[in-house]
Amino acid sequence: MGAQKSIHAGKAKIDVNVDFTHKLCASMMFPSLRDTGSPLSLVIGSLCIKHPNLFGGSEKLDVSWNKGLYDSNILVAYRRPRPQWVAQQCFFIQHSLSPEIGIHGIPVDNFSRSGSGSVNLSRFSVGLDLNEPASSKWSSTTSIKFENVRLLSDDGRSITRDLDGFSVTCSGNTHDSMVVLKQESRYVKANDRSFSRFTMQIEQGIPVLPQWLIFNRFKFIATKGIKLGPAFLLTSLTGGSIVGDMAPYQAFAIGGPGSVRGYGEGAVGSGRSCLVANTELTFPLKNDVA
Repeated sequence: MGAQKSIHAGKAKIDVNVDFTHKLCASMMFPSLRDTGSPLSLVIGSLCIKHPNLFGGSEKLDVSWNKGLYDSNILVAYRRPRPQWVAQQCFFIQHSLSPEIGIHGIPVDNFSRSGSGSVNLSRFSVGLDLNEPASSKWSSTTSIKFENVRLLSDDGRSITRDLDGFSVTCSGNTHDSMVVLKQESRYVKANDRSFSRFTMQIEQGIPVLPQWLIFNRFKFIATKGIKLGPAFLLTSLTGGSIVGDMAPYQAFAIGGPGSVRGYGEGAVGSGRSCLVANTELTFPLKNDVA
């Protein structure tokens, strides 16, 4: 159950999407672990506003808002036209709110999933993205941003400790602040029989002020897929490490569909470093029933 609508206002385009289906399905499949008495908790939707020529020089403005059952994300992005052979710039302001279940979640159903531990991650960031011109297989993005992270309870109050009494921030206060320089490189190669994908991320916390976080975080994901007759073999290797200041929400969490299946997010463990290898063999199922 939902509604979709596109509206054109001059050169701008507004897309609105409101959906109640996921709320009904989720309530039947997984009973809620927290009280969501607000009428807004029933609404899942998105709002997208795009303007292709904001100041008459082909400047692009994108405003998007997405709301899920327990999470939301607001993004404002502004892009100026530049020659294709130089890095493309994007100025952005973003605020997101989501349950922090990878580290502070509660194991449910014999560790098969993780429920809310009454810790929610409120993240505000403002910065600049530089997208380098892509080659045939490689692409890279460099970004620098200021980020303020605040941990909230389910009723919206700032907290410094979780249900077990452990600190939820690195500073010990109600929020952490940092300036982060990030470099991400991606490699993709594909044909009719196989594909290869490699992603590497390096983040550096810059000590602009003494109380801000200083760290170096590295993560990589390597994936290879091969078609074997009717079957498909997929292998992946994920790893990472962080040195310096580390808030609990920055730790690597192991468990979940993208990590170790059969366990909830973070149910296997978490820490400063991780290495996870996955191999899957998929067979198509034929249904001969008319």
